[in-house]
Amino acid sequence: MNRLVVISNRVFSPNSKDQEASGGLGVGLLEALSSHGGSWLGWSGEVVENSSEQTLNLQEKAGVTYATISLEKSDYDGFYNLYSNGTLWPLFHYRLDLVQFSDESYHSYRKVNKFFAEQFYSILKSDDLVWVHDYHFIPLASELRKKRCSQKMGFFLHVPWPAREVFLALPNHRELVESLLEYDLIGFQTKGHIIAFMDYIVTELGGVVDSDGLIYVNGKRTKVKHFPISIDFKKFVSLSDESKQSKTVQRLSKSLEDSKLILGVDRLDYSKGLLNRLHSYELLLQRYPKHKRFSTFMQIAPTSRSDALHYGDMRRAIETKAGHINGLYSDFDWVPVRYLNKAFNRRILAGFFRQSRVGLVTPFRDGMNLVAKEFVAAQSVEDPGVLVLSRFAGAAEEMLGALQVNPYDPVSISTVLNEALEMSLKERRYRWVRMYEQIEANDLTRWWQNFISELNKT
Repeated sequence: MNRLVVISNRVFSPNSKDQEASGGLGVGLLEALSSHGGSWLGWSGEVVENSSEQTLNLQEKAGVTYATISLEKSDYDGFYNLYSNGTLWPLFHYRLDLVQFSDESYHSYRKVNKFFAEQFYSILKSDDLVWVHDYHFIPLASELRKKRCSQKMGFFLHVPWPAREVFLALPNHRELVESLLEYDLIGFQTKGHIIAFMDYIVTELGGVVDSDGLIYVNGKRTKVKHFPISIDFKKFVSLSDESKQSKTVQRLSKSLEDSKLILGVDRLDYSKGLLNRLHSYELLLQRYPKHKRFSTFMQIAPTSRSDALHYGDMRRAIETKAGHINGLYSDFDWVPVRYLNKAFNRRILAGFFRQSRVGLVTPFRDGMNLVAKEFVAAQSVEDPGVLVLSRFAGAAEEMLGALQVNPYDPVSISTVLNEALEMSLKERRYRWVRMYEQIEANDLTRWWQNFISELNKT
């Protein structure tokens, strides 16, 4: 069996607590690595002042080698903050108004990819399977090929691939895609992302696409396929069952009394549509006053990328909106909105999901959105809640039992929220079973097994 080498921006520590905090993806990748034997390579998360402090750190645990290296401060700013999160992230999420273009940040992005290739080249064996993750490392294969690496290399994009007209706004777009084509296999979350990518290949590069997902450009062949990522299903169901004993979950249940819980769980990010979500709940209270006192909206939104632009303003806007709603509708013994700018572990979150009548998942754009799947997995068989899901989340292709909404239309979301709160037990069970069976059959293990199997065949 070929050894597996995973390369990602961050490497989850072999420490079991860190793996638990990873939200399941780290668990899945570690499972894949443990099955094959291999290495996990990437950034350590540390930033140093100059290159003399950059040393490759190797750890080994349970047959898996962890290789990490720090980033120089200037490269962290250019590669991570400015290009990865300031250019590619908003572009891939259709926020052209937030995209920051600069030759300097692009140069830093390419420089770091070359640096990582140089650092990890010596670790690779000739028959390794190399699996690279996400938008931080689109050019990595091309840098490794320059060193005459002939290993099978696969790439998986965790975020959406944008429509051609959006992607064309990116300077150096052709160079970036041509470097991506150095991978033997490119994996996307959804069929829609593949269609957008193929459109670019045919229209801009004059490539040829066949019915098996093979693309031919400039004498090169690359396989493209969708691999919808999922969750550690059995683990999350178990966490949900165990959560009944949690004092935190019991406190939540007691505090709700007769109020039905509408729950949102997201990183604090402009792609998640949080302001529109709050406005939708405000409209629910305006248009359907019967839900006053008998509904509570709780939004959990821990801070992410706090050093990136726009995030401070967004946090303040959300806090202001939550305060506005509470100021208008609160009573001395009822507060409609509970906004929590903090993180909770997966066990507590599973319990919160189980207590919810509605899971409100309305991103403007998402690669997949695993919260939607976690919500479904956590529900009680006897009394499941309703998933209200953005049609622009990758999960919408699979979660056909959800009430799908346009996240840009708060009025229609408020209508759907009313439908969800009023839905009969019979319909709730019917919708939930459809989604539950889908997630159970296509869990995290099946995701990585399918990808590695396809990479082996290239």
